[in-house]
Order: sequence, then C-alpha cells, then structure tokens
Amino acid sequence: MYAQTVRYDQFGEPREVLKVEQRLIEPLKQDEILVKMSERPINPSDVIPIRGAYKHRINLPAIPGYEGVGTVIDTGPFAPRSLIGKRVLPLRGEGTWQEFVKTTAELAIAVPDSIPDDIACQLYINPITAWVICNETLQLSSQQVLLVNAANSAIGRLFIQLSALFGFRVIAIVRNARYTGELMQLGAWHVIDSSHVSIYESIMSVTNGQGAHASIDSIGGPDGLELAKSTRAGGIFLSLGLLSGVQVDWSTISKELGVLPQLFLLRHWNQRVSVSTWHETFEKVIDLVQSGKLLLAEPGAKFALHEVKEAVQFAESRHRTGKIILV
Repeated sequence: MYAQTVRYDQFGEPREVLKVEQRLIEPLKQDEILVKMSERPINPSDVIPIRGAYKHRINLPAIPGYEGVGTVIDTGPFAPRSLIGKRVLPLRGEGTWQEFVKTTAELAIAVPDSIPDDIACQLYINPITAWVICNETLQLSSQQVLLVNAANSAIGRLFIQLSALFGFRVIAIVRNARYTGELMQLGAWHVIDSSHVSIYESIMSVTNGQGAHASIDSIGGPDGLELAKSTRAGGIFLSLGLLSGVQVDWSTISKELGVLPQLFLLRHWNQRVSVSTWHETFEKVIDLVQSGKLLLAEPGAKFALHEVKEAVQFAESRHRTGKIILV
C-alpha cells in the first residue's frame, strides 16, 4: 500500500525543501500499530528542525511532525487487535505529517470520545511539556514568580493556566497589548508589553526589586538574555525554544548573572520515564482538558496534507489565528 507522505531530503526553508510523495507502507513489526491520521497541528517544534537547527540528531530524509490523532486500522501480530477502530495519539514513532503512521502499541495514547480531533491532536507537545516543567523541573511553591515570554503562544497560555493549579504567579511577557485581557482572564498575575516598556524595569517594579524565581524562554537571543537579567540570582532560567533562531548567551547567564541556566527537551524526559509514567502523565493532562481546567488552542485554518507548504507559511504569518492544522 502506498500513502501520501511529507518529507525533506535537505535542511532549509520549508517552502523549498518540503516534498509531498507517495510512500510504500512496509508490513507491521510484531508490536506495531498502523494509524490512519485525521489531524496534525503545526507547532514551532515541527518547523524548526526542517531549517536545520538540530541537524546533528536528525537523519535525512526525514518526515516532520511530532503529534496528531488518528484511528488504528491494523496491528502487528503481537499488538492487541482490540485497538483496531480506536482513536489514538500515535507518538514517538514515525513523523506524523503523513497519511498513515506506525508506532508501538504500548506508547499509543487512547483518546476519550469527549475530546474532538481538533483538541486531541494537540495533547502531546505543549501540554506534556508544560506539565512536566511545572510539576517536575521547576516545582515552584505558592506565590513564587515565573516569567514567561512569548506568553500568548499555545504553550505560554498553558503555563498561565497551570499557575492556578500549582499556586505560583506568572508574569506574562508579550509584544502586543491586545492580548493582555485574555491572558489576565486565563490567570496571569501581570502582563508586560515589551514593545512599550523595559522588561527588566517592569519586573523589578512588580517584584519589589527581587526579580523572578524562575523564567521560561521560548525566544532566545537578546530577548532571552533580558529574561535572565530579570531572574534573581540562584533562580532558574529554562530555555524551551528558539523562535528567534539565535542562542542565548549561556556564559553571561551563569557566570555574570548567577542564574542557573537549563535546557528543557521533551525527548530527554521521554527517554528517562517508564511506559507507566508516560501513560499516567497523559491521564493527568487529559483529565485537566476534560474538566475544562486546561484549555488548548482553538483550531484555526485547516489545510490538506498536500498543501503543507502553504500551511507552514500561514502558520508562521501574523495573519493566522488559532492552531493551524493539517488534515
């Protein structure tokens, strides 16, 4: 059987290197399942590798996409046949930007009927990352202050919502004041528009000159360094993303500022946790989504898989609203 697949043979701009091809679906191995995909969101973490940011650990040709939802249509000889017809998240197997995805049965996450595909396809990268950082990495106590830049992003909004559950306070940093009301309603303690005021001066004013206990940087470069300067000595500076494409000055952060720099990679957490912990973590996040305590990004425009170049371009434009989805 052949199926539609997005792939790239070299690193570069998505519009130049992404190809849509027909790929032969090989027979399933003993514990594998085959999932017919329904929806896949476009996240920055999907696109950044295409441009070559992690070329040291990506073997070409590669298929993009880390998450999505679909229905199991076949299983290998040792995988439960009862999975056929069930909606799952086929994770940590093949890239999800293809018509069919293979993964191992034990890592597939079952999706409750109450969660529609638009939301289910987003249940992995951002929610699990945010939960693990809050619950395991930072472990901020009540009333401690966390700085989050790119706070209007999908994951930025999750940190704000989780602050209500864990009891810490979030200072949300944005570049457009029109998001202030929404972020405050989600639970932000303060919102700072960095296009009009100094981040450092504003945070020092809000924290009575103490600075934040921790900060999460999704941008890098000068923006990340400004965040680190606003974090008190001994606090944690957590690098989560690189939207600017520029690395932060790690030496300045650790040696001159006395802040503890850390890099969070979800794949490292994946490698160290047991399969049972993997499933238990998803159960907690799914419970929060079902109960309405954790709201994921509203779906925006949807593009067919063969329109992937246009979809990525639109996802990175200022005109988009909501999460852009490949169907």
